[in-house]
Amino acid sequence: MKVNSQRTYIPLLFTLLLYSVGLYGQSLAPDEYPSLMSSLNVETSLDFCDERVPLEKQDVRERFEKELLLSLWDRPQVILWLKRSTRYLPYIEKALRESGMPDDLKYVAIGESALRPHAGSNKGAIGFWQFLRDTGRKHGLVIDEYVDERRSVFASTRAAIKYFMELKVQFKSWTLAAAAYNMGEKGLEAERLEQGTEDFYDLYLPLETQRYIFRILSVKLIFTDPQRYGFVLAEEDFYPPLTFDRIYLECSQEVPIRIIADAAKTHFKEIKDLNPEIRGHYLAKGKHEILVPEGASKGFQERYKADLEKYATARNERIYVVKRGDNLSLIADRFGVSLSSILIWNRINIKNPIHPGDRLRIYNVDIKSDRGED
Repeated sequence: MKVNSQRTYIPLLFTLLLYSVGLYGQSLAPDEYPSLMSSLNVETSLDFCDERVPLEKQDVRERFEKELLLSLWDRPQVILWLKRSTRYLPYIEKALRESGMPDDLKYVAIGESALRPHAGSNKGAIGFWQFLRDTGRKHGLVIDEYVDERRSVFASTRAAIKYFMELKVQFKSWTLAAAAYNMGEKGLEAERLEQGTEDFYDLYLPLETQRYIFRILSVKLIFTDPQRYGFVLAEEDFYPPLTFDRIYLECSQEVPIRIIADAAKTHFKEIKDLNPEIRGHYLAKGKHEILVPEGASKGFQERYKADLEKYATARNERIYVVKRGDNLSLIADRFGVSLSSILIWNRINIKNPIHPGDRLRIYNVDIKSDRGED
């Protein structure tokens, strides 16, 4: 008898799904969640940076409820917010406190990036606080081919605090400051003047900005009482806080990050994870403050100096001048190195063509022929 595989597969899949939920996901059982309707009952007054949210206004309540429901619907995302919070929020909270800024601003970082250093938007915003390149540079962030401090929780938080201070002075309201942070101060100023109101909740703004404050408020409400919304995490469920030592380097030339990693007795990846602002595989010439694993600073400078001397002796650098008809694959094959290595050594984007006359660095070469040497 011929078996219909599709008819057999679907009931089997459904049975496995029910079984897996019952066996492994009992904490996700629908009857253990607070009802969505009860989740919308805000029993106390709601505020942002001590500025009251007028929930008695029907349109305000509707916009708020929409964002709260959307946040609660994406439960895995909320769990990740909570788990990451112990890794990054202590540093953000401390910086806000020392600057005399409202603690509620920490929820902006969660709403912007979900506390992911490499978060990016289709508009080019990057990092914890989602700075655009020009805005980040304006507020003191280094953004170049070697470093993008938008990805540093420390540097980007300092820049965000500076920006929020300016916006608060301009708009006299933290709620409007947050709206301006999202849409830009010039755009908000124009709308405020045209519409003749100083109240965010009475302004008609781009839809993204209209949602923005309410998304942040939903984050605040969940973080204030996660258990009420069905998020019960034990202490061991949270990700551990960042632990590190700071070391200071003055590089007289470009230095491979692997040299830093070796001197810190760790791996390339851990140096990159602790310093997400570092781009590529090298530190630029100049002064640097680098995070290394806790305890690795002891004896670091001695190990670093010895490793750097070994690297300088062994690297056997050669400059190759690109000729007509060359391509990167042919050059890599000719010198017995990988294409990826040439891209890394020369900071080349594979999408960008090379041209005759370009100069390429090649290390530890094994020349296969003498044709066209320089």
